[in-house]
Amino acid sequence: MAAMTSTGRPLLNRRLAGFGTTVFAEMSALAVRTGSINLGQGFPDTDGPEQVREAAVRALREGRGNQYPPGPGVPELRTAIAGHQRRFHGLEYDPDTEVLVTAGATEAIAAALLALVEPGDEVIALEPYYDSYAACVAMAGGTRVPVTLRPSPGPGPAYRLDLDELRDAVTGRTRLILLNTPHNPTGTVLTREELTAIAELAVERDLLVVTDEVYEHLVFDGEHIPIASLPGMRERTVSISSAGKTFSFTGWKVGWVTGTPELVSAVRSAKQYLTYVSAGPFQYAVAEALALPDSYYTALREDLRAKRDLLAGGLEAAGFTVHRPAGTYFVTTDIRPLGESDGVAFCRVLPERCGVVAVPNAVFYDHAAEGAHFVRFAFCKREEVLREAVERLGALSGAPDRARAAS
Repeated sequence: MAAMTSTGRPLLNRRLAGFGTTVFAEMSALAVRTGSINLGQGFPDTDGPEQVREAAVRALREGRGNQYPPGPGVPELRTAIAGHQRRFHGLEYDPDTEVLVTAGATEAIAAALLALVEPGDEVIALEPYYDSYAACVAMAGGTRVPVTLRPSPGPGPAYRLDLDELRDAVTGRTRLILLNTPHNPTGTVLTREELTAIAELAVERDLLVVTDEVYEHLVFDGEHIPIASLPGMRERTVSISSAGKTFSFTGWKVGWVTGTPELVSAVRSAKQYLTYVSAGPFQYAVAEALALPDSYYTALREDLRAKRDLLAGGLEAAGFTVHRPAGTYFVTTDIRPLGESDGVAFCRVLPERCGVVAVPNAVFYDHAAEGAHFVRFAFCKREEVLREAVERLGALSGAPDRARAAS
């Protein structure tokens, strides 16, 4: 029951009614309480490159960033972000006016939506979606309009976007489209054809696009195409990424926004009243990280590809239907072949059944029934941890030998 004041008014802002403790916190606490392997929350169990960590230590010792850094971010990092966009995507941004450093991608999303959305505006989001999207739209006073990604019945991407459904979702009140590609939790990577159709719709209906691209370097099948690179999109797109997923320092919370001066200025107007600034010394370290050679990015991708295949094979052997991801470090499974249909209940008892924690996808949907039977596992863990998890999961089908063979 919601806490009330003496007048009977809820303490929590009504816009956030229904947003309690995140499922990630709940499932991670369950992992600790039961001593289970945590494949629920998406954080690596090892740190990123030693040279990047040492760069942070060096910045601390040299007094760089120990006091308030500049509001838009330290110049070294803004320059490095602009260089990254040019190097990998052929996008040109002015580091002084078109780049903004944030407290992770989560703050970037919040600041973008608070800046660009007014009460009554509609925001289209592809469900299932990362849970902070819904909360940020609510805090901005917007109306969330979900367009559902559904499993593909044939070859190709594990999940597909229904472009007709997307077009039908646009109304006279639509302000922006909130994209996430590579997509969490499904692991789909939107194709050039899909992105081109979205871009044409945005131009036709004069819509803004906010795009979360934190998994841009974790693509195993297909390619990551920033929608800002498509015709007519640079001037209407706020692009968001971060260092956490690419360099395995999720606790540093260093993210960024790129866009036109007008869009970045708008986002900065909201961001300055959130954290103002953050992660001073880490900003210098991330600037060095972005300059790592191509071999780093290739090795990261290939390591995670192998881990994807290890976990996906084990899940298939355990009896799940596996929607093998084209990107990210999550794999979505269907639990119905195991005789289950309620993913939330399944995840709550899974630690007792086999000592593994996962996350129910239903919490990422407005249309909860669409995701009721899907469960997400993270594979950004050490190989030995994944092998142990696969062996434990084999108990679900009574076939640990099959699961062991798959690993």
